[in-house]
Amino acid sequence: MMEPALQRLRGPVVVDLAGTALTEQERERLRHPLVGGVILFARNYASRVQLRRLCAAIHGVRSPPLLIAVDHEGGRVQRFRAGFAAIEPMRRLGELWDQDPLAACARATAIGHIIGSELLGCGVDLSFTPVLDLDHQRSAVIGDRALHSDPRAVTMLARALLCGLLDAGMAHCGKHFPGHGWAHADSHHELPEDERSEDLILAEDALPYRSLGPLLRAVMPAHLVYPRVDAKPAGFSRRWLREILRERLGFQGLIFSDDLTMEGASGAGSILARARAALGAGCDMVLVCNRPELADELLAGLKWTSTQRFQTRLQALMPRR
Repeated sequence: MMEPALQRLRGPVVVDLAGTALTEQERERLRHPLVGGVILFARNYASRVQLRRLCAAIHGVRSPPLLIAVDHEGGRVQRFRAGFAAIEPMRRLGELWDQDPLAACARATAIGHIIGSELLGCGVDLSFTPVLDLDHQRSAVIGDRALHSDPRAVTMLARALLCGLLDAGMAHCGKHFPGHGWAHADSHHELPEDERSEDLILAEDALPYRSLGPLLRAVMPAHLVYPRVDAKPAGFSRRWLREILRERLGFQGLIFSDDLTMEGASGAGSILARARAALGAGCDMVLVCNRPELADELLAGLKWTSTQRFQTRLQALMPRR
């Protein structure tokens, strides 16, 4: 007999799993009141049948169920492959845009629907897509993940992709605000800098966030410093998240931190200090990936009080099943 789901509101921490099935230790971690979601990786996937069982087990731990998310952009960043459609790198859409914008938008909509319907069919709730970074031909970690160099093209292609996702019933997360395409360094391994002015960044790289408006359901900021705007990385910056994203651009959805175990986040201190800095700056949820001992350290030390606004933002990302 299955254990009844624990009745508990979701919290702000997103954790991961070691393998293709829940362990008892992981099940207990997911019951922690600070946990609100799970991010899956390629190591968590063996087949569509196995993935459905895993997602059902995760959803069955808590009521309301935890959010299950994955990076499923296509190209280099597609966690589930065998049994799933092979999604082309987003740059291919930009190349098609240069030849035929209408065909590119139609293709983007179809891709969004494929991503959403396949993931939802297996129990996954949200894909961390689209990448809204501009293709400045400077960032290897972004590279062909970017749709185009023109912010207007990125906006139109992303809008079409989002329409496909939403038509399938899936929410999404635009990344990496305000833009990761200019900086050379990879924030997984070091802290990149973008030395351009605030006006230039807002006019170019951040334009898709402003233009997509309420269609955009969630945003993930970059672990990247823009020293002419703030000395802190965007994900730890009240100026970027509260003053610019929330107040100036009017974003009302949920803000996820990028993975707090990345090197680009290490300057904020311990995992507890990183989470406090991200939440204090304006993030609603924080990701802790590939380091379960750090996830447990954070869950043991973080003090956090839920709000109706947080619960509403998070519920808006959950599909209707």
